[in-house]
Formats: sequence, C-alpha cells, structure tokens
Amino acid sequence: MTDLFSFYRGKRVFVTGHTGFKGGWLCRLLALAGAEVCGYAQDPAEPSFFRLCGFTGEDVRGDVRDHPRLSEAVRQFRPQLAFHLAAQPLVAEGFRFPRETFEVNVMGTVNFLEALRASTVRSAVVVTTDKVYAEEGKACREGDPLDGFDPYANSKSCADLISGCYARCLLQGTAVSRMRAGNSLGGGDYAPGRILPDCVRAAERGEPVRVRDPRSVRPYQHVLEAVSAYLQLAAMQYEDPRLAGSYNVAPLCGTSTGELAGLFCAAWGCSWRQGGEPLPHEAAALYLEGSKLRGLGVLPRWSVRQAVEKTVEWEKARLAGRDLRAVTDAQIEEYFSSPPLHL
Repeated sequence: MTDLFSFYRGKRVFVTGHTGFKGGWLCRLLALAGAEVCGYAQDPAEPSFFRLCGFTGEDVRGDVRDHPRLSEAVRQFRPQLAFHLAAQPLVAEGFRFPRETFEVNVMGTVNFLEALRASTVRSAVVVTTDKVYAEEGKACREGDPLDGFDPYANSKSCADLISGCYARCLLQGTAVSRMRAGNSLGGGDYAPGRILPDCVRAAERGEPVRVRDPRSVRPYQHVLEAVSAYLQLAAMQYEDPRLAGSYNVAPLCGTSTGELAGLFCAAWGCSWRQGGEPLPHEAAALYLEGSKLRGLGVLPRWSVRQAVEKTVEWEKARLAGRDLRAVTDAQIEEYFSSPPLHL
C-alpha cells in the first residue's frame, strides 16, 4: 500500500465513470493516495456509492459519446494517467437497448482514446470484462479469441480490440492496457440484476433472496481486487511501457451463484431460494486464468467469503446510518494490510 500510494501522491489522474460503483471505489483509493483526480461521467443512478461516500476531485459531468466535451476535459486537466470505466455495464440492458449499448461502449471508448492522442497521459487503463471471450466454460487466457455473445459482452469485446489497435498504431507515447476483471462485489453497488445487490434489496425487505441459476459459476471477487489491480498495473507501465498489454483480473477460483447466495445469507441472517426471470442468454460458467497479472506480483488478498462479508458489513453500516466514507477507508486499510492469498 505504501509504495502504491507513494506513486500516486500528487499525480494527475483522469477517470471516466467516476460516478459508478467501480469508479467510486477507484477514486476513493486515489483520494487516499493524495492524487489529483478529475472525474468525467453522467449523473449517478440513485442510490449510489458516489452520493453515499462523496467525491474528492474535479467533477465534470458529460457523456463519453460527446467527443468534443470529453477531449476538452482531458485537455484542460492535463492528466498523467487515465482510467476508462464509463460504460453501459448491464447484460439485461444490452438486450433491451443494443444500439445505445454499442454507442456507449464502443464509440465511448474510441472517444476516450482519441482524447488521449493529444494529451499528456503516459499510462492508461481501459476496463473491459471477463465476458469479452468467445468461449464459455473454460479458463480463458489473454490470448484467447474475443467475441462476447450478447450485446453488452460483444460491445466490450469491440472496445477491447479497439484499445489494442490504438495502443499499437496511434498512441505510441502512451502505455495502454486492457484489463478484463471478473464480477466485482462490494458495498455501494445497486445495479439491477446483479446477484449481491439483489440479495441486499431482498434482505432489506425481509424477503428470501431469489437466485436465477444457483449452478452458474462466475469469477466473483471484491471490488478492491479489481481497482487495486488497475492502479498497480497503471503505475508499473508508467515506469516501464513494455508491460502494457491485456490482463485478466481474476480470483483463484470461480464460485457458484448458489454458494455466493449462501455466503450472503449466512453473513446477513436470511435465506435464499431459486427463482427470478431468466435472461435471454446466460453462460453456465465463466472462468478467467489470472497468472499473467499475478506474475507481475499483483496478487489477490481476499477470498470470496471475505468479499461477501465485507459487502454485508458495508451495507449494514449504511442501514445503521454510519459514516460510509470512514467505513470504506477502514475496509481499504484492512484490504492492503491483508497478506496475499496462497496460490
């Protein structure tokens, strides 16, 4: 933690999607490190991590589809590092609004990368997803073909490929990596159709948690695993651009949705049952192979059980009216104080 925070102290960092769940946790880490942050995003949905914990930095509201506004924000801020998290992030919304999903996730990424071409950015990370890969049911490696099945997944596959093209051909002065993270868990996520937010909503209402497919397997991990990996790689490639590339951010093993619901219910004190409206397509199992990133010393620290327990801790603190910024900061401190998991 000390070395990572020392690197970011005083650095100018541009973040798209700072009003979202992952963006909020990323920006809180940057604030604790003493970075100067400019966030660019639309208004958050409510409730949101952004509103509950606040934001320390320059807050610019804008759509990533608005290329002139995004480029001007980057030009005026003059960042040294940049993170692209703004996206339409939901599988179900991709089926309902495919054109908008491709516009945001594909052209939004193009606009971000175009903004970097005339910028001072030395290191950039484009966040995609574990769902970019063509194959399901196997532990996907970074060199495997990209061709996500549904509109959301496919739009992120396109964004990933586009980022690779810009990195090779148009951004030789900027180290650009694509980071494909597994499903992130943590306090402050209220997106519809995601398992833990759905669990929290059901528990708040005093209803049993409903799980669409308890046998489905996903690479669940705490959000701090993902955002700390983004920060670590961005710092490393800032110093050594040869490290730029594509990286999976993965837990040591996958977890079934039924097991995850069981962990949540044990921590909260409730019950679950199978049910819920199925999606038009939902992979039975998604796995990521994460040895490439772990080979750089970026190692997971919390098990999925700890990830669920910390989510429950955060959400119960919210219901109790506690200071959620203080709760968040304490969890960040605890995460970085935890030893890496045994490989």
